[in-house]
This record gives sequence, structure tokens and C-alpha cells, in this order.
Amino acid sequence: MTKHTPTPRSQEPEDIQKRDFIKGVTAAVLGFLSLALTWPLVSFLIPSSNEGTGEKFVKVPNFPKLAVGKPTKMTTVDDVDVQAFITTKVVYDVFVIKHAPDKATVYSTLCPHLNCRYNFDSAKDQFACPCHGSIFNEDGKCTGGPAPRPLDTLPYKIEGGELYVQWKLFKAGIAEKVEM
Repeated sequence: MTKHTPTPRSQEPEDIQKRDFIKGVTAAVLGFLSLALTWPLVSFLIPSSNEGTGEKFVKVPNFPKLAVGKPTKMTTVDDVDVQAFITTKVVYDVFVIKHAPDKATVYSTLCPHLNCRYNFDSAKDQFACPCHGSIFNEDGKCTGGPAPRPLDTLPYKIEGGELYVQWKLFKAGIAEKVEM
């Protein structure tokens, strides 16, 4: 029998084999893709940071330039939900009657009868719902039609001459003003 002595290993670092390099690059690319594709799902499952902020007031633009005593339809835009890479923006319409620089009346644009969107008829100085014929005066009181209560007012605050409104939705078709 022949004795075979193993050759001593060199203390020099081994060269990276082509196969090992490709394995490492493939693992890195797959790990990055897995993370990139999983992140939207994980962020969807985690509640958004602005959930439950019921006391959020949204700025109504151009309030200082508003004419005093004239009902004006105003539009606000709010970032409601931010999840993954998607931000949902919600547009709210409100009717604002400015009484003074620090006083106003803010109405929801939804009719209390069935939540149809009503308009202001400036020729007749009244709010009119085109769906079922409810009519309201500038004070929000129902003067005709099937609406069971006056127009719904919204909470507001005026800071630094700017108007901020808190949007709320109320149950339709009932005599009491009940928040949903």
C-alpha cells in the first residue's frame, strides 16, 4: 500500500469561484425583491398613523377673501389615508357664510333628508335640494320639502384669520342630528 500524504493547504485566501459569486448575487437580488414586494402588504396590515384622529380640522382656502353674508361653496382637500405607497385624498365641499373675520356658519353640503348634494340658489336666497325638493333658508331651517331637520352645521375654528373645518357625516332621514 502506498501512503499518500495530503498536501498542506495554503494560507492564502481562496479565490471566489464563479459559482459562489452567482449564488451570492442571486440571493441578494431575491432578498431585495422579496422585501420590495412584501413591504406594501405589511404596511397595509399595520394601521395607518392618522387613523382615529376624529378631531382633525382641515384648512378651507381663501376664507379671508370671502364676502361677508354671502353663502359660498368651498372645497377642501385632505390626506386621509397613507398606506404603502398610496395616499388617498378626499375632497370635501362645505357651504360657508362669513359673518365677521372671526365668525362664520359652516354647513355640510349633504341634505339631511337622504344625503343628496344641495345647491344655493342666489336668485331666491335659499338652499335647494334637487333630489326631493327640500328648501332651506340661509339660517339652515327647512322651509319646504321632506327634510326632517335643518341643515347640518360642522365644527370649525378660525386661527390667524384662516378657517379650519372638521368634516363629519350625519345620519340621513331622521329628526335628530346623529353623527355616523
